[in-house]
Amino acid sequence: MTLFTATLLSALLLLLIGGVLIWNGEKVSAIARELPRSRRFTVLVFGLGAVWFLWKVSNLGEADFGNYRTLLLIAFAAIALLSYFFVPDFLAVRGACVVALLASGELLDAAFSLYETPARLFLVVFAYLLICLSMYLAVVPYRVRDFFQWLFQSSGRPRLLGGLVLFYGLILSIAAFTY
Repeated sequence: MTLFTATLLSALLLLLIGGVLIWNGEKVSAIARELPRSRRFTVLVFGLGAVWFLWKVSNLGEADFGNYRTLLLIAFAAIALLSYFFVPDFLAVRGACVVALLASGELLDAAFSLYETPARLFLVVFAYLLICLSMYLAVVPYRVRDFFQWLFQSSGRPRLLGGLVLFYGLILSIAAFTY
């Protein structure tokens, strides 16, 4: 993935999330409050995260335990499948964290060693914030539920957060066209 593509996709995602939060309809609050324990969202993000992770494991080289690729694939696929059935609570949040961590790796790979382009740091900062947030929320996924309850207590909070997210999305989209 090129730096332009990675930055533009990140910007579009942030613009979409920011726009939805600024709009702040009644459905936004209902969907957000349901999301951490939603089975449909779990299937989507946890399934995507598991398939993406298993694809990465299937492409391991010899230096990265590639000789044990089949054993690792079977073990991680079994863990993913069993966790879906036996640990379903907040699995959607953990799946979203897995997807965010894997996507952050792709974003950082796109910006790697392009030191002559200082605007890439807007993308790098976003990727590291995503990594920190994902690692935290993977450990305490119930905080997403608490955050959504706090966020939607008043109509101004989602709009303020949406404005900040939208602003950073605009910064990233401008940065994408400066490369």
